[in-house]
Amino acid sequence: MERRLGALPASAEFLRRLDVAGIIDELCPVREVAHLTHGQVIEVLVANRLSAPAPLVRIGDWAREWAVEEVFGIEPDLLNDDRIARALDAIASQLENIVGSVGASAIAEFGIDVSRLHWDMTSISLHGSYEDPEDGFPQVKYGHPKDRRTDLKQIQAGIAISGDGGIPVFHRAYDGGAGEVSQVVGAMTTLRKVAAPRDFLMVGDSKLVSYPNLLALQEAGVKFIAPAPAAKIPDGLFAGLDLGEARLVDYTAGRDAGKPPGQRGQYRVLEDTQTLTGPRKRDPGVTVRRVLVHSTANATAQQAARDRRLEQAREELDKLQHACGGRHYATAEKVTARIGVITAKRRVASCLVTAIHTDESGRPTLTWHFDQEVLTRQATADGWYALLTTLDPTEADAAEVLVRYKGQPVVERRYSDFKGPLAVAPVFLQHNRRIAALITVIALALLVFCLIERQVRQALGGDQTMRGLYPDNRAVRPTGRMILYHLASLRMRAGTATDPPTIAITRGVQAHLLALLGIDETRPRWLDT
Repeated sequence: MERRLGALPASAEFLRRLDVAGIIDELCPVREVAHLTHGQVIEVLVANRLSAPAPLVRIGDWAREWAVEEVFGIEPDLLNDDRIARALDAIASQLENIVGSVGASAIAEFGIDVSRLHWDMTSISLHGSYEDPEDGFPQVKYGHPKDRRTDLKQIQAGIAISGDGGIPVFHRAYDGGAGEVSQVVGAMTTLRKVAAPRDFLMVGDSKLVSYPNLLALQEAGVKFIAPAPAAKIPDGLFAGLDLGEARLVDYTAGRDAGKPPGQRGQYRVLEDTQTLTGPRKRDPGVTVRRVLVHSTANATAQQAARDRRLEQAREELDKLQHACGGRHYATAEKVTARIGVITAKRRVASCLVTAIHTDESGRPTLTWHFDQEVLTRQATADGWYALLTTLDPTEADAAEVLVRYKGQPVVERRYSDFKGPLAVAPVFLQHNRRIAALITVIALALLVFCLIERQVRQALGGDQTMRGLYPDNRAVRPTGRMILYHLASLRMRAGTATDPPTIAITRGVQAHLLALLGIDETRPRWLDT
């Protein structure tokens, strides 16, 4: 007899090393007569999220098809919907302690360097009204969803990712309507405990930059790097910079790693300071370093985007010019209204010059042009952005500040993993209490997912690339997504009185991945327990 195995053995091994079940069972004990502990159930849910992340129903049916009983020692019939719900309810009141303990376990067990932590938030859309939420847990509300589903209510999640391997060492769920800016101080306070006793560098997006946040970070002695919000950049700053004075940075973006040197994007930096002031005159100013970064890739992309907007606006304005005086644009007011629509849609208000006149018959006419001086200033500013930091120049010069910030996109990639192969959105649960618990289950699955990726890369050594992941056999760095994809077709063959159970391997890359993960397919030790 064969059953689907997939990544179950890898999931079980990493969950064991993290001691997820032990941590949960200590915080959420069950009666001695219980067939399963809450920790056992949650570990199976984490494995389910990594193997077959469908809506959270019929987990027992999944467990019968997969080798859950052999790997985790749990009978599928015990994993009914009621038992799953009771486990989620049980851990909901202990989420903060569970998250902190598992994060500390990951840092200690896997030697994760948490001297640099990247923080960001995302939204998770939900189907349902959720009109009777339970107090003490994140509230499902309308907000500003990242997926632009403004018709749906949402919950939010924040994740802290280590600069070492992109490991999610902390997460927290928030109200759907909570402002991202106002969550920074609370996250910073918790991350200090996660990183203790070491100091850490907090890297975030532009929502980290507000006067209260910077004041709190300064008072706590926590260093940070974040891009300056557009509203805090003085008008004309970028257009007035001299690119010739900027210093070239020895950095190659991941997307350019395989390109010839002449085709790679370049980064240059300048540095000055910026002072942010509070809402009251007596508020002390907060002065930070400002690293002005120029990216040739960004400059090229911004120029191309502007050219597209101008061309689209040009076509629409020419069409309007010919239609002036017709039945649709018979008055100057209608022409003005249409210009307003074009200006807003194509974002050309700063450079568009128009004049509306009336001919001898009383019909409106239109003349227009783009202000070339404005376009020249905009082109001069292309590619520039600003990073704010409290790192001392002796800790990191301007170039090093940029390099440390460049780890921030890994948070976006982890959110893609969070919502992609782990399938967290949309969530189909009835109570906000269980939604908060499920987010922790998903985050624990993401932690295991990332640790599997890190383990494989570290075992590869060198440039951390391998072949066999793609049909063309090119050498690439394995991602968690590709690792799980190739392990997904593994099956387990039942043992006999004389032969132990074995893993049925159909592709060489599967054997390679199992070896990198330290799993012996000839005698899987996780079946001997």
